[in-house]
Amino acid sequence: MRITINIDEKLLANVLEATGEKAKSKAVNAALRDYIRRKHVQELIDYWSKTKADDYDDYSEEGYAAEKRREDFLDSLRDGAAGQSQNDVT
Repeated sequence: MRITINIDEKLLANVLEATGEKAKSKAVNAALRDYIRRKHVQELIDYWSKTKADDYDDYSEEGYAAEKRREDFLDSLRDGAAGQSQNDVT
């Protein structure tokens, strides 16, 4: 789809550099895809941060293992999001 929008020149230059794209349209599309992906990752983190492994007795071995898996999953999402944020464009 072709549209006309006003984009800050320095921001667009940063997006071009960060994405490695030569075409402005491809760089903007890559940045938009990345933004949506990060938003979904944050939604997952928020959801799983509120969820506990309630299917198990809190003091059972299975309960501890389930909670550990949940925490490991959240940490992996946070680590992935943090690694990506180092490439953020401002």
